[in-house]
Amino acid sequence: MERRHLPNRVSCPELPPVEEILTASATAVFGRNFNAKFYYASLRYAQSLWLEGKAAQALLQLNKSFMADLCESTEILAAWPLPYAAKRWIMSHCPAEDFLGNPVRHYQHLATRMSGVRAELRRWRAWGCFHLAEKVLSPTSSPRDERQIEIERILVPSPACVIGHLEGLGLPGEAGLYEEVLAR
Repeated sequence: MERRHLPNRVSCPELPPVEEILTASATAVFGRNFNAKFYYASLRYAQSLWLEGKAAQALLQLNKSFMADLCESTEILAAWPLPYAAKRWIMSHCPAEDFLGNPVRHYQHLATRMSGVRAELRRWRAWGCFHLAEKVLSPTSSPRDERQIEIERILVPSPACVIGHLEGLGLPGEAGLYEEVLAR
């Protein structure tokens, strides 16, 4: 089946515009070089997936963008801030016919099983996205995984705790950005 952007699909205003269909090769070319160009490519690929009607895959791609090391990349972040607002926009604008999955459960599992580059920071970002998803989505359509919480004795951190960890571990201004997006 030929891949295409859906006619009349509105682009996510929080992500860079794309005209062409992008594939996984857009980010695969970077290998394990998670730099600012990788970050930008991840955002563009997420936009392309969104435009194809693949909301859940777009969110997954935005998770991947959090792998980027952006400590020295103030230019890209000025143009395209960390994608908290993009995630919120996609979750709140996802048409019923698109597959979104259960972002609350997804972010809970992601936060409790994080590994790889910058795992500690990405864990707190995942908890932040968990709280964003809970704020935007209905608890009946996107409930927590209560079984995992009970069996693994998980203590879900409060938004204030997440903000505190982002303040300590995140990029300059990240905690404020997250807090602003959460408050919308």
